[in-house]
Amino acid sequence: MNKKTYTSNILKDGNSVKFKTGDWKSRYPKHSKDKCKNCMLCVPYCPEACIIQKNAIIDNFDLDYCKGCGVCANVCPFNAIEMKDVKEDD
Repeated sequence: MNKKTYTSNILKDGNSVKFKTGDWKSRYPKHSKDKCKNCMLCVPYCPEACIIQKNAIIDNFDLDYCKGCGVCANVCPFNAIEMKDVKEDD
């Protein structure tokens, strides 16, 4: 029987600082700066505070902690965030 080996096993309590919540994501946010109106509606809805802003403008996503949940894409009234199956370089 084949046994799948995981590289990020959490085998005991108290070791969460060794892992990043973005390690298990299968979808990635793709931000369209052309469509975005910087209304910031997505920011408070992100459960991991992964939407990086600079001077009240959405700049990027912290993919180390983004879970790929898609909440940001669902709440965006301008469809400026789309969830992709693979990471795309900006």
